[in-house]
Amino acid sequence: MSAKAIYENKGKELLYKHLKSDGLSAMPSIIVTGETNWQTLESENDWLKSGKLVCKPDQLIKRRGKLGLVCAGSDLAGVQQFVRARVDKPFEIGKTQGLLKRFIIEPFVAHEQNEEFYLCILSERQHDIILFHHEGGVDIGNVEDKALRLEVPIDTKAADCNIASLLTGIKDAQVQSLLLNFIADLHRVYCDLHFTYLEVNPLVVRAGRIHILDLAARLDQCAEYLCKSAWGSNVDFPPPFGREAFPEEAYIAELDARSGASLKLTVLNPEGRVWTMVAGGGASVIYADTVCDMGSASELANYGEYSGAPTEEQTYEYAKTLLSLMTRTVRPDGKVLIIGGGIANFTNVAATFKGIVRALRQYQAQLVKCGAEIFVRRAGPNYQEGLRVMRELGENLGVQIHVFGPETHMTAIVGMALGKRPIPDKPDAAKPATTANFLLPTSENSATAAAAASARAAAAGTAAAGASVATAASSASGATSGVDGLSGASGGAPDAPLFNPGTKCIVWGMQQRSVQNCLDFDFVCSRREPSKYYWGHNEILIPVYKQMSDAMRKHPDASVMVNFASLRSAYDSTLEALQFPQIRVIAIIAEGIPENLSRRLALRAAEKSVTVIGPATVGGVKPGCFKIGNTGGMMDNILNSKLYRPGSVAYVSRSGGMSNELNNIIALNADGVLEGVAIGGDRYPGSTFLDHLLRYQADPGAQMLVVLGEVGGQEEWRIADALRDGRITKPMVAWCIGTCAGLLGSEVQFGHAGACANSGQETASAKNAALAAAGAHVPASFDQLGETIRCVYEDLVGRGVIVPKEEPAPPTVPMDYSWARELGLIRKPSSFMTSICDERGQELLYAGVPITEIINRDFGIGGVLSLLWFQRRLPKYACKFIEIFGGALDGAAKQFQPRSGHRPYPYGIRQRDAQTRKFALENFPASPMLHYALEVEKITTSKKPNLILNVDGNDWRGYGLTCCVHCGCFTREEADEFIEIGALNGIEEADEFIEIGALNGMFVLGRSMGFIGHYLDQRRLKQGLYRHPWDDISYVMPEQSQWAP
Repeated sequence: MSAKAIYENKGKELLYKHLKSDGLSAMPSIIVTGETNWQTLESENDWLKSGKLVCKPDQLIKRRGKLGLVCAGSDLAGVQQFVRARVDKPFEIGKTQGLLKRFIIEPFVAHEQNEEFYLCILSERQHDIILFHHEGGVDIGNVEDKALRLEVPIDTKAADCNIASLLTGIKDAQVQSLLLNFIADLHRVYCDLHFTYLEVNPLVVRAGRIHILDLAARLDQCAEYLCKSAWGSNVDFPPPFGREAFPEEAYIAELDARSGASLKLTVLNPEGRVWTMVAGGGASVIYADTVCDMGSASELANYGEYSGAPTEEQTYEYAKTLLSLMTRTVRPDGKVLIIGGGIANFTNVAATFKGIVRALRQYQAQLVKCGAEIFVRRAGPNYQEGLRVMRELGENLGVQIHVFGPETHMTAIVGMALGKRPIPDKPDAAKPATTANFLLPTSENSATAAAAASARAAAAGTAAAGASVATAASSASGATSGVDGLSGASGGAPDAPLFNPGTKCIVWGMQQRSVQNCLDFDFVCSRREPSKYYWGHNEILIPVYKQMSDAMRKHPDASVMVNFASLRSAYDSTLEALQFPQIRVIAIIAEGIPENLSRRLALRAAEKSVTVIGPATVGGVKPGCFKIGNTGGMMDNILNSKLYRPGSVAYVSRSGGMSNELNNIIALNADGVLEGVAIGGDRYPGSTFLDHLLRYQADPGAQMLVVLGEVGGQEEWRIADALRDGRITKPMVAWCIGTCAGLLGSEVQFGHAGACANSGQETASAKNAALAAAGAHVPASFDQLGETIRCVYEDLVGRGVIVPKEEPAPPTVPMDYSWARELGLIRKPSSFMTSICDERGQELLYAGVPITEIINRDFGIGGVLSLLWFQRRLPKYACKFIEIFGGALDGAAKQFQPRSGHRPYPYGIRQRDAQTRKFALENFPASPMLHYALEVEKITTSKKPNLILNVDGNDWRGYGLTCCVHCGCFTREEADEFIEIGALNGIEEADEFIEIGALNGMFVLGRSMGFIGHYLDQRRLKQGLYRHPWDDISYVMPEQSQWAP
């Protein structure tokens, strides 16, 4: 999700629809392709025959006039000849080659050179920029040097600014007036429709009319939910010229739109040798950089990422799509697949790897055929299980799979895959014995850890006794949790610490798992005060509020808000939080907030001296003190990266996933992290690199700074300025990712919304050079980042600036039961068994039948009941019998069951009985028991009309036994088994069968009032609807082959 280019034709359509300024000439236009029927086109558009025309490709190509791609002043025949000579034919622009497929035809506007102007509107962090030059056209040259510039502050109309200052080069008063009104109106539309870039060149003013001749525009795709009706339904975001759109890309984009995760795929070279499947937006860029740095840019086949905790099924679909592209062609030198990623913060690595493994097994033969070799490096929650599954797969897939964890540098597998570095026989195992999210005690630290844990438990017992919980239901906008024990900001000074051990935090949104992670962090850091949920071994409660104002009033000492709201509500909830003076820091987790809204939030926060971390962030961490939500990952990574105590290195990063990797790199090459913040991947984060670096400069504990920037934006240039002018004097290691952008042949939008260069200064290479020139330590590549950090750190130690401290032993943190179960560390016998339904997988199964199959094949209520009761689908007549008559038969059998005499035979019951018999006789292939019951009825009713002897009950037993023996769905042995268990009672079991109300089971909803009460109570207590644990149920499902009708 980001600012994306749109077709010129669509841009003009939007402007013509929404502009209201006088004098604008809304010209018609037509799009033609190689499949266009020119005769039909001419007959439907009379204007094509009435004057001269202009034609040009509409494929995001710049400087078309200079490239000879504009046909101007021709008639329709000339335009047709121009298009046919070029359509669907290759064309080369610099190093990029592509097919010309789409052309726009418009009326030709005859004009003079002095009637051409240049106009551009673009967005920056604190204002919009309007550029204007009184000379436009193909020969304008360097616009930045020539054009006049007007800054329009956020939430300010251009009409209220000095637009006239742009028009000083125009002498004609009428032209000045037209342009002044037009520019003001254009800026209004620019803001209303969430444009991020809009360039008109040339803009022609002739005879009192304004003509938009050439247009280049970008829209903020994140604002689609706000602008859907204004944009219309036909907004396309085409790939840049030279890169074809693949249906697989469209499929992944559709999958991404339906998912809460982030799934991206761009095919760069379908014949390439190097394929990547990378987790994380920042990591995906770094892997592409490393491939290019090692000289294989031309062999890089794709760019993409999967992140944000995709499910096993979503990861399977992503991997399957990628493998279908990879194995489509065979190369004599084989192909390599790099399955990489940083250390995940919250994504379950094992779950995503299971999806990848499914896809690899499905494409086993194709992978073997194309000579594939696979390299894996991953870490994060449950990564041990994921790596184990991968290693086991490598033993029988027939394809070499090399598997590595966090002990291996993130991009080391790229060098291995490209033959640039040796493949170790075994990964470095010199790591603490950790698993999932707690430290296994060792002889060296067990006594110390036990003592610390005992002290923490004692403190927790005291705190828990005074804890409370509010039972107010969450509002539509989400619940707000008051969390004690997390840290926050102090004061409003720009260099004041944001976090300290004594501050409080409020969490917006019910994020139990994330907050529990924060509590575990507090506990392992030897905090004295619990936050919520579990504090060590003790379970505690915290208040939950319906309104933010209630939370603020009850917790006046809370100074931090962690906002887990969705992208649609994060803006409003953050604005609300800014109304409370006690809040000094706000972390916004949501990704995809429109740029205009992000800029407004940054402005409002600056007005109130509030630090905003995000949007699109995982947060920040201050070891030994505080962490936001999922920052730092699970407990094993917190312990491995030594985040339970402060180090000497402070860092700032855009990427949340890469911040976790930085924790690991710094722990391996220095004494650990003092503080780390991920400002977020959006183009306009609430706080900047420099904001945090100046805080670190003022912090006596920070002896060394690390910056991980990226392509896009100009914040790194401000860091270089601060290094040059002396505002930052501490040693700094810096690297900007995205150096591959200039080597990929066509523009690529990377995973982060802000990771796209709009000018030469915004490229990663230019920023790395500027930082190095200003005095920062800049490695040759990310692959060497750890070595550079080690060199700087060792120099500081050698000079006595940093004095290494003795490593403290952290307390043992109990493992959550769910994680222990998933890792296979514990087991327990099941309390229940079921053979009729299974909800554990991606899709609910009834007696082994997927729920989608039940819907698609129209099983109906009777068919569903046949699966749940008899574990197979009965014939249609049997299913219909249950649907039509099932609910009444129990009552009939009870009513006419003989006890001490006979009851009258009501007419309505007798009529229903006749319908039942008629249906059974007409539809059942054989019904001997029913015939027997009818013969009995003749005898009994001939003696006395009300002497029925439970004929209705005999009808049902006749149906049941007939269904069992004669419908063809059961063997005789199976029928006997059903009779034995009471599913189809024999005559001697009729009383018991009638009493339990077997067929009235379909009306059990009427008996569910108590369950509804429990449901409402669960909602009232902010609890999820109870679902019995899967591990407490034994699933003994029948084979799916049994359910075919």
